[in-house]
Amino acid sequence: MTRARNPLWRTLVELRGNPRACVWTEPLWGLSMALVLPYASVFMLALGLHDAQIGFLATIAMLSQVGFGLAGGIITDRLGRRTTTALFDVIAWVIPCLLWAFAQNFWFFLAASLVNGALQVTQNSWDCLMVEDAERRQITRIYSLVKVAADCSALFAPLAAVLVAQLGLEPAVRILYVNAAIVMTVKIVWLYLWSHETRQGRVRMAATRGQSVWRLFAGYRGVLGLLLRSRGSLLALAVAALTAAVTLVNGTFWQVVASQHLHVPDALLPFFPMVRSVLSVTFFFTLIPLLTTAVDLKRAALWGFGVHLAGQVTLVAIAAPDGAATGATYAFLGLCLLLDSFGAGMLFMLSESLVALHVDEAERSRVMAIQRTCIMLAAAPFGWISGWLSGIDRTYPFVLTAGLLVLGFVLVAVRWVPTHAEEHPDTPRADLTD
Repeated sequence: MTRARNPLWRTLVELRGNPRACVWTEPLWGLSMALVLPYASVFMLALGLHDAQIGFLATIAMLSQVGFGLAGGIITDRLGRRTTTALFDVIAWVIPCLLWAFAQNFWFFLAASLVNGALQVTQNSWDCLMVEDAERRQITRIYSLVKVAADCSALFAPLAAVLVAQLGLEPAVRILYVNAAIVMTVKIVWLYLWSHETRQGRVRMAATRGQSVWRLFAGYRGVLGLLLRSRGSLLALAVAALTAAVTLVNGTFWQVVASQHLHVPDALLPFFPMVRSVLSVTFFFTLIPLLTTAVDLKRAALWGFGVHLAGQVTLVAIAAPDGAATGATYAFLGLCLLLDSFGAGMLFMLSESLVALHVDEAERSRVMAIQRTCIMLAAAPFGWISGWLSGIDRTYPFVLTAGLLVLGFVLVAVRWVPTHAEEHPDTPRADLTD
């Protein structure tokens, strides 16, 4: 497939306005958070935290996101998509990065987890900023490009590996967190200057001006009715919740099982997300576009759940070496990365796209706030549960994720609700309620 004909390349070049600003600034994530995330859990272990505490922090972070997420729709409507994104990106990322950089014990990480929950506000406003003025037919490709940008960011992982090898784990990770705070600040300012308020954002700002916060919260009752009456939105909610739970467990404990169970050296840990990301980008420009046609997202969802399940089962099946990781260990980890890069990439794109495709456009920010709140509530217990399981056996969290992926596969197979884009692929914009 040539670059000119590839739909992702074409979308990337054709993007204008807010979608372009959001997608084109996203690679800065790679010079900030993506450098340090592979070390987050092992950094906590190095400072004396144990598995159960790490899992508990993951659950606390999710619960914090629940609170912020519920308020996110109101904040986004009152302040506007653009201002909310800038303000809460500072709260959700810059401040926690500084707390992590100077952390000394569990309480620093707890404070950072609580503040980091504000990411659900900016996730809501950023999604609205990115897709509200976009053409409906571009939405799945826009989210694919976001995932590609995040994956490309892992190409900078060798920088972190060199730093850890030269300075040691703890001082290197502290430096990486300070760097993340600085680069995220640059990203926030750049996006704010390059973007503008959306049409629907201006409508919602005018509609909510002068209304009390309590009255706006009361309006969630009617919005909840919209969600409950939409079978498509409920399906999207279930898919997103299962994806969030699996992502939470993998993001927290994949590096732990590689380091502590399979004895992979710390300096090599960043190379695993780098390889996963390279594979994911390759899939997004080759195989995934063939499976995410406008008329068959169900097939794509089944492939996503099935392949990701195979990756998790493979990880559980790897035998722990007696000493250092062996060639066979790395070979099986490579197979896990191959399967996970496709499955997780597909599920990320679909979980975000299905929510956007089924949502009522007039109430996008509040409906998405409720959906994200429900997703966080559903996923939150799995942080603590997986921490408890990891304390028993480092592979048990991935037995749990395998079960969740089986559930997702069955749900899609028997309860699928087509989007209107699937039913009427030639219609550029349609009523999004079912």
